[in-house]
Amino acid sequence: MYSSKPNAHHDDVPRLGVLVTNLGTPDAPTAPALRRYLAEFLGDPRVVEINRPLWWLLLHGVILRTRPKKSAAAYAEVWEEGGSPLLTIGKEQTEGIATRLAERLDGPVSVELAMRYGNPSIRDGLRKLREAGAERILVMPLYPQYSATTVGSTYDAVFDELKKWRVIPELRLIGQYHDDPQYIESLANTIREHWEAHGKAEKMLFSFHGMPRRYLLNGDFYHCQCQKTARLVAERLGMDDGEWQVTFQSLFGREVWLQPYTDETVKSLAESGMKKLDVICPGFSADCLETLEEIEGENAEIFEENGGGELRYIRALNARPDHLDMLTNLAIDHLQGWPEASPEVLRNRRDPKATRERAKAMGCDY
Repeated sequence: MYSSKPNAHHDDVPRLGVLVTNLGTPDAPTAPALRRYLAEFLGDPRVVEINRPLWWLLLHGVILRTRPKKSAAAYAEVWEEGGSPLLTIGKEQTEGIATRLAERLDGPVSVELAMRYGNPSIRDGLRKLREAGAERILVMPLYPQYSATTVGSTYDAVFDELKKWRVIPELRLIGQYHDDPQYIESLANTIREHWEAHGKAEKMLFSFHGMPRRYLLNGDFYHCQCQKTARLVAERLGMDDGEWQVTFQSLFGREVWLQPYTDETVKSLAESGMKKLDVICPGFSADCLETLEEIEGENAEIFEENGGGELRYIRALNARPDHLDMLTNLAIDHLQGWPEASPEVLRNRRDPKATRERAKAMGCDY
């Protein structure tokens, strides 16, 4: 049985929908909430590509019995009144994009936030857009660099929901924006502002979320796009090769992941006697557990405990105006040709009253 828009009418005025997505968040910083969240996240075959029966036994027999309590404690360190930082910042980003699109587009547009794991879900986000009358939907994952584990998994969730619908909307997907000039400039701007306020450190680490090296060897673009993002930002800032380095964080399991590892690099730099180290995480469009607790917290402690001076974490782009302007421009670039983004197409659309009369004449008076 396929689902349809509630109370649908053939003379409904269609609109554009934009689904802004990110990774996800537990509903609360508690062990039960983390257990549900991690079961969904780590149960995704895009995220963990190993033998499914074996992984199911390991996940449910070991990991979900031990990891949720530890993860809940980490989330409690960064939890805010409105929820996790990723959620509260995501709402700000979505509102900012919606406001800008409404100002710049001629046709009606609805924008919804959705998370790949947890709530608000991709299913609920898509259904809200359908209820609002969206017949064309742009899916906008806020991952600058493409990976099958993030963007690919988001597409899976979108397709899994839409294949249950009777009327499938026109669909466009944003896959990456790792070298978008405005994205690069926004990163450069936030670094410049940090330097103006605190001075320049001896070195800059561009720390990206890690993934198994095997995924790179199997053809995933992520590693190469991370390298290009960092290089373009360094070039934009006029940094010499010895002043910056790409590293990878958030390791999980015993498999070899993309290297060098952030924590090992931070430890080595501290042991060398470095006094000031800057770290930025360009792969995260919003601050979250991996940036605030892992980099600003754990890695800062590693640096200090091993003889280093001060590790300064440079915040993610979050809801900075230049970031929201860039994301809005990115969306508009992908909307070209659709009525809401093209005045000449919008003008040629049928008048709703005429459409209603035509529908009645054809026996579609419902």
